Amino acid sequence: MSRMLRVASVLPSATEILCFIGGESLLVGRSHEDNYPPQVTGLPVITGQTTSFTTAGEVDKIVSESISKGQSLYTLDAAMIKSLTPDVILTQDICSVCAIDLQTVERLVCSMSPRPKVVSLNPLNIDDVLANILELGDAVAMSDAAQAAHASLVSRIAAVDGLVEQQQRPGGRPRVAFIEWSDPLYVGGHWTPQLIERAGGEHTLNAGGASGGGKSFPVPSSAVVDMDPDLVILAPCGLNLEMTKNEARTLAANEWWQSLRAVRQGRVVLVDGDAMFNRPGPRLVDALEWLYSAINDVPEAAPPNFPCEWLPAGWTDAAADQPTTAQAEAKEIADIEEAHACAVRQGQLQYTDPKTGYSVFTQLASSQRGYCCGSGCRHCVYDHKNVKPERKAAIRPPITCDTAVSVA
Repeated sequence: MSRMLRVASVLPSATEILCFIGGESLLVGRSHEDNYPPQVTGLPVITGQTTSFTTAGEVDKIVSESISKGQSLYTLDAAMIKSLTPDVILTQDICSVCAIDLQTVERLVCSMSPRPKVVSLNPLNIDDVLANILELGDAVAMSDAAQAAHASLVSRIAAVDGLVEQQQRPGGRPRVAFIEWSDPLYVGGHWTPQLIERAGGEHTLNAGGASGGGKSFPVPSSAVVDMDPDLVILAPCGLNLEMTKNEARTLAANEWWQSLRAVRQGRVVLVDGDAMFNRPGPRLVDALEWLYSAINDVPEAAPPNFPCEWLPAGWTDAAADQPTTAQAEAKEIADIEEAHACAVRQGQLQYTDPKTGYSVFTQLASSQRGYCCGSGCRHCVYDHKNVKPERKAAIRPPITCDTAVSVA
């Protein structure tokens, strides 16, 4: 019997694809940004980053300075990777800002014996993403599973195509402003304009990317005002929903933002871009289905639990300073997420709950235990399999966030 392949991934979207086709058991190492599916967060971390998020403007300044100096934004743990003895390493060469680059990985591989196979996924549009699924499947000897997974996504995309064809738009397609970064303003690129067009909208700020491949680029606020969008989607690259809400507060303080018809009419929506739009993996199909629902005002067509928040008409920074119950709860969850993520990065099995002061087991502790203990742990990676039904009913469902935790 031949031994099972060992796969290391430095690319979150590749990790998602591998798990989507059923190859989770092959994974032996992950990037520091991997947080989906949640089970992978217990694996050894083989990359790191040299920056941390403060504000969109400050991050843009740091990134620009690093690139101008030829400095990488990421680190690669060569010793850890070598100790894991992977047969395959999954990486990319499409964006040095989004993940570690191919050249760095290849330099490491040249020093390893035997040399792992390097698989670089560089999609420019949704069709490339689908092709990547087949490519990755071939690379890890899971071609049949990849074919089945590929077919399931193709079927869902075709269903959206059919719905859009039935739409009657005498006034033309809705104009969508997809903001991929807030300071400076970047409009969506690569596969995003294509998804918007395919969902029934127009992405006029980056119309050249309608077939996929056009990069994201900065635009002045006047371009958004002149466009007069019917819908504004704020989904900054790499940010979760709570972080995106903070960026929306900054935008809402600007007169040009308040002048937008979409803002006045309550047609602004915040999305967890890190989970749903930035990673070219299977969840882009969820994003496509959600876009159809949002663009065509058909909320019942949205995927369940899609991580988004619609802002009420005329939402302002002043209104944001008066948290609702839901906002207070979201803040509490974000604090828990941050405490848990910090503990996981440091390899700790427990952390202190920021509200109660109690010690709480991390996902690392849950993974090391190897089974659900039945206690209803907050960060159970086994879906509370052994928790008694009456106790399980009182546990909150999983919440989409950076560490993909369930909050008890």
